[in-house]
Amino acid sequence: MTFNNNADVGGNTAKRRGRTTAVAGGGVVGLGAIVVIILNLVTGGDFASLLGGDAGTQTAQQGAGTEVANCETGADANANIDCRIAAAQLVLDGYWEQQVQNYRSPQLVIVDGQTSTACGTASNATGPFYCPPEETVYIDPTFFDLLRSQFGAEAGNLAQLYVVGHEWGHHIQQIMGIMDQYPSNGTGPASNGVRTELQADCFAGAWIADAATVTDGNGVAYLQQPTEAQLRDALNAAASVGDDHIQQQSGSVNPESWTHGSSEQRQRWFATGYKSGLGACDTFAVSGSQL
Repeated sequence: MTFNNNADVGGNTAKRRGRTTAVAGGGVVGLGAIVVIILNLVTGGDFASLLGGDAGTQTAQQGAGTEVANCETGADANANIDCRIAAAQLVLDGYWEQQVQNYRSPQLVIVDGQTSTACGTASNATGPFYCPPEETVYIDPTFFDLLRSQFGAEAGNLAQLYVVGHEWGHHIQQIMGIMDQYPSNGTGPASNGVRTELQADCFAGAWIADAATVTDGNGVAYLQQPTEAQLRDALNAAASVGDDHIQQQSGSVNPESWTHGSSEQRQRWFATGYKSGLGACDTFAVSGSQL
């Protein structure tokens, strides 16, 4: 999905935060490190200790964060991934404030290396996530390199916006009380966790369908309508982070350990939101066989 070059995205409040970490010593690298990332993505646990070795020297103290540099226009967003993520905030806020009464925006932090949060460490090993106590979305842009290299996803511009929109979906669940109404009840193909993730996929699809209608202060649409190729890219990204696809990397698929849903489910619920809108996104109202 492409930003209009003359759209004004300078009003975003995204922050860059973190510490650049150099890895040294005899720690596991390459495929071993990717396995740790997969474990983090699938289980939500912290398996960083499996890497072993010296974690290296941390530099550049994290603080409140800094503004994303050179992020003023849609052309900047098209050219730079950090700006693209930051600019997405404006489109998401513009959409959701029309859908949710008393909407409040989450904070958006673009992670550089790693940073501490109330939900644990955000780093390039944990992938994008939403932290409910802070109402903050954390995204390390190197996650998209993982999608390309390990899972075969193109991870183009629309796929990246899908990921941001998915995390925003969790914020909507938080402020609407959905997370409190349907708390975690373990893992499995019909668990609340899977339903929560599939609903966030559906929310992302509904947003993307209408994203090109959101305009800046001058009435310029932030985004152009997505192309069919871009939509296929987003669906490919959704499939690449399905629990079954990720588990296939280790050679064993166990639905009872699922936390996010299968590739087919993630694609289907994204498509449901895109085609039918928010009203079709109640994943908690259907039976397990309908998920």
